[in-house]
Amino acid sequence: MNRSSLTTRIARALGGVLWCAAVATASAQTFPDKPLRVIVPAPPGGTLDVVARLLADSMQPMLGGQPVIVDNKAGAVGMLGVNELLGAPHDGHTVMVHISGIVSEIPHLAKPRYDPFKDIKPIAQLTRSGLVFVGAPQVPATTLKEAVGHIKANPGKISVASYTTGTISHTLGVEFNGLAGLDMSHVGYKGSPPALQDLIGGHVQFMFDGPATSVPMIKAGKVKAYAVTTPQRLAALPEVPTFEELGYPAMTTVAWVALWVSPEVPAAVQARLRELAHKAMQAPVVRERLSSLGMESGVASATSEDLARSLRTAYERQGSLLKSINFKPD
Repeated sequence: MNRSSLTTRIARALGGVLWCAAVATASAQTFPDKPLRVIVPAPPGGTLDVVARLLADSMQPMLGGQPVIVDNKAGAVGMLGVNELLGAPHDGHTVMVHISGIVSEIPHLAKPRYDPFKDIKPIAQLTRSGLVFVGAPQVPATTLKEAVGHIKANPGKISVASYTTGTISHTLGVEFNGLAGLDMSHVGYKGSPPALQDLIGGHVQFMFDGPATSVPMIKAGKVKAYAVTTPQRLAALPEVPTFEELGYPAMTTVAWVALWVSPEVPAAVQARLRELAHKAMQAPVVRERLSSLGMESGVASATSEDLARSLRTAYERQGSLLKSINFKPD
C-alpha cells in the first residue's frame, strides 16, 4: 500500500470517528425525544418512590414537553426492577431509581441473574442518608449510653429489629453488638412498617431504621432516637447525636439512592441524564422535602467511578459482617 492510499484510509477512519461523535453529541442535545420512563423497584409510598417522584416532577420542565413516567416494579428484593431496566432499549429513555444496596447488600441475600458490578451503572447520586438507632417507648433509656447500660443490665432479654434480614439494618445491629459488648438478639421483618409497629408495641426493644420511616414516628413521640449513622447530624433530627460523637466512629455508614442505567447507554446521553438529575435534585423545593425526610441531595461531584468504588467497599464490608455471623440466605 502506497503512502497516499494509507493517508486516505486514515483520513476516512478519522472522519468516521468524528462523524459518530457528532451524531452522539447531537443525539444528547435533543434527548429525550420521547417519554422518559423511571423504574422504581418498590411499591408506591416508600422512600424510593418519594425520591423518584421528586426527581420526575423537578426534571420534567427541563425536557421540552416530554413527560416523565414513574413505573413501580416491586418484587424480588428490588431485582425485578433491575431486570425491567435491562430488558428495555438501552437508549437512555428508561432509567432506574434504586438504593446503593442493590449492589452492596442484595447480592449477599439472593443470586441475581445479572452482574451487579457490570450490568448496571449509577450515573448520579440523588440522595444520601444513614440509619437511625431507635428504641421502644417502654425502654427507660433516653441516651445511647443509658441504652447500652439497659441492654447490659438485661442479658438475653433485649432484641434489635431490622427491616430485612441480611441488609444493613441487620448488620448494623451485629456491628454495634461487637463494638459495645452487647448481646441483642436479631428479629428480622419484611419492611419497616411492621417492624416499627412491633417496636412501638414493645415486642422488640431497638431497631436500626431509615429516616424516611422513623423520623415521623420520632417526631410524634412514638419511638425514641438515640443516634444516627451519618457523619453529621440530620437536619430533621438536630438534637440526635451521631455515633461518632458518642465514641463509635466505626458505626458511621451512609447509604444513597442513585439514578441507574445500562452501561450500554451512549456516554453523551449518560452525561445529559446526570446533568438533568443533579439540577433537578438541587431545586430548593426538592432539598426542603428531602431534609424533612432526614435525607440530603446527593454529591454532584461524585462520578460514576467514585460511586462504583464506594459500592465495592460497602459490598465487601457487608459480606464480612454477614460471614461473621454465618449468615445463610433463605
